[in-house]
Amino acid sequence: MKKIIIIFLFIIQASLLIAQQANNKNGSIRGFVTDKENGEPVMFCNVFLEGTTMGSTTNIDGMYNISNVPVGIYNLMITYIGFDTLKLKINVESGKILTKNLQLEKSNVQLNEVKISSERNEMKTEVKTASIKITKKDIEMIPTIGGEADIAQYIQVIPGVVFTGDQGGQLYIRGGSPIQNKVLLDGMIIYSPFHSIGLFSVFDTDIIAVSDIYTGGFSAKYGGRISSIMDIKTIDGNKKRIEGKLSSNTFGSKLFIQGPLSKNKSSFVFSGKTSYLDKSSELLYKYPILYFDEKGLPYSFTDLYGKLHFQSKNGSKFNIFGFNFNDNVNYINISNLGWNSSGVGSEFILLPSNTNVLIEGNFAYSFYNIEIQENAAPIRKSSISGYNMGIDFTYWKPKGHIKYGFDIDGFSTNYESFNSLNHKIGLPVNTSDFSAYTNYQYKSRRFIFEPGFRIQYYGNIGASLEPRFGAKYIATEKLRIKASSGVYSQNILSTTSDRDVVSLFSGIISTDVEVNIPENKQKLQKANHAILGIEYDVNSSIDFQIEGYIKDFTQLININKNMLSEDDDEFIVEKGLAQGIDFLLKYKNRKLYLWTVYSLGYVTRENDDFKYPPHFDRRHNINFVSSYKFGKRDSWKSDLRWNMGSGFPFTQTQGFYENINFSQGINTDYTSANGSLNVNYDEVNGGRLPYYHRLDASISKNIKFNKKTSLDITASVTNLYNRQNIFYFNRVKYERIDQLPIMPSFGLSLKF
Repeated sequence: MKKIIIIFLFIIQASLLIAQQANNKNGSIRGFVTDKENGEPVMFCNVFLEGTTMGSTTNIDGMYNISNVPVGIYNLMITYIGFDTLKLKINVESGKILTKNLQLEKSNVQLNEVKISSERNEMKTEVKTASIKITKKDIEMIPTIGGEADIAQYIQVIPGVVFTGDQGGQLYIRGGSPIQNKVLLDGMIIYSPFHSIGLFSVFDTDIIAVSDIYTGGFSAKYGGRISSIMDIKTIDGNKKRIEGKLSSNTFGSKLFIQGPLSKNKSSFVFSGKTSYLDKSSELLYKYPILYFDEKGLPYSFTDLYGKLHFQSKNGSKFNIFGFNFNDNVNYINISNLGWNSSGVGSEFILLPSNTNVLIEGNFAYSFYNIEIQENAAPIRKSSISGYNMGIDFTYWKPKGHIKYGFDIDGFSTNYESFNSLNHKIGLPVNTSDFSAYTNYQYKSRRFIFEPGFRIQYYGNIGASLEPRFGAKYIATEKLRIKASSGVYSQNILSTTSDRDVVSLFSGIISTDVEVNIPENKQKLQKANHAILGIEYDVNSSIDFQIEGYIKDFTQLININKNMLSEDDDEFIVEKGLAQGIDFLLKYKNRKLYLWTVYSLGYVTRENDDFKYPPHFDRRHNINFVSSYKFGKRDSWKSDLRWNMGSGFPFTQTQGFYENINFSQGINTDYTSANGSLNVNYDEVNGGRLPYYHRLDASISKNIKFNKKTSLDITASVTNLYNRQNIFYFNRVKYERIDQLPIMPSFGLSLKF
């Protein structure tokens, strides 16, 4: 372990020396592009030297870099849809780095069509396999719940994503379970990103700058998970003036505010939202919702987030942020579940004056705890706490860049539960991980190559060597072919089995020294990804994408729900396979946005005894989204989302039998003893539930009082035609439990 760290630090030092000595004859131009109105980064705008082929595209931080520029005087051009073109005369000197931070001013001219979007710019400059970029504007295209858009709703329409339910539902991305998805908030790991009612995430839409969703084949920059990555970056905050939003609807309320601490130098962001659905639903929805006699929806939550941002003259940045998320589900006289997630973190971006290297880093500490009390059963609980830190270095070259860095994670997990034999399971573990990576991107006129390598060192488990590769062939101005592959690993698992249909309680266990699995099996979970896709720009408004994928889960660890004695292993080792094809058709202009997705997928799990489809194996999944602006000054907006999916697998019932525990041994009188009713099950997930489909709609009116103040009035309906979608079936009571019924909502939102 120490040798690995020393070698990696040596590589970093050597790279910095090389960067200092490179391009000593030519010069470089770099800087940040921001919005003049609020100081926020302008992402993926074009920055180029007029009359040459030299140029760059800004990243998510608004940074651009043009390296190996011959000495001379040039016109630096910056263009972006919705902003006035900026032209600046510069002088490039031999062996020097010219730093120019630029501000773009919003254009007063509205275009009828989006000619070149930021997304298309990124598609032509990045591999972008199995990747979707989500901005605040994208999220607002989905029908809102009482006027508040939520990223949880948008993620559900991404190709390859399966959502298992309106209540207690989880996201399954191209065959991976929720614990195999890594969620990052400004570099911090978030262990529970979605609330128990599947309409809401913990993230306020107004704090999101951009979110990158990688459904597979992600680069060497990311590790520690075997299925997907969700990387969310928050806004820096308005450095010019105070602005915010105050909103309330039938589901909850929120306050969002941002503004300068010191004008043009520092800023703050605060968001707080709370749900009172458990109270308002008793009044608004006068019918039983689940399997209890009470009326209403027993869900409540509170989410708080705050951030401070500081920026130097050359563009270097430092942020400190914190959050506290709470969730509670109280089924009266049945169960009471609650979880809390909190954390504090920091991140920085440094621009050394004498090198062509960008340095980024983060440090964070977080805590997550979940508990459930079910009638007289013992309390089940799970917690994870720890830190994660990392440093990344980016060195620009004339035809690409080299990115390298390392991450250190240290955490403790504690899980307390009871199995079907009433044996207590207690698994406290302290462990740490170290990882280092390098990723090289090369660009030519027709090709983009992105080879990478990552090494993951897991405490007492051992190391995982993980090669990654991505490539894109730009066949024509409109047609691009892309591919990626890689090896992935992780060392944590969920206490929810892939065979569970409904489970609000999901604990986290480290697969370190305390997990007992069958002999000759390693404790590390691993997967191999392979993806091939095509991007085609039909015209200036229509994009088409198709991707085929394979995820080979070479080793998975699951809870053993079939323990018969204390001598049995508490966990079982399985393998899995996910394969499918995703189609995406998108239309976008100034007034109309259309998004159509069809996914065909096959998912299996297999152990030494048998092979079965997990409960999230949805064969067909269709999503259709539309958003249309109309009326004077486009003050009206209507949104629709329709989802249809084939039925999930479930285990059928063969019959029932009485289970007598023989508490008095051989003296037990089985003829008079009162046993418990047990179910005799058929093969695992051998049946299929009916098709699921649901239509959501919303309409909103924007009323402007002045340039800075406006009011949004929104009416929305979830499950517009009141489709009765099955949630699960209560075998003992022989009754069907459905998902959410028709749920109208109304909301007001004041922006200032």
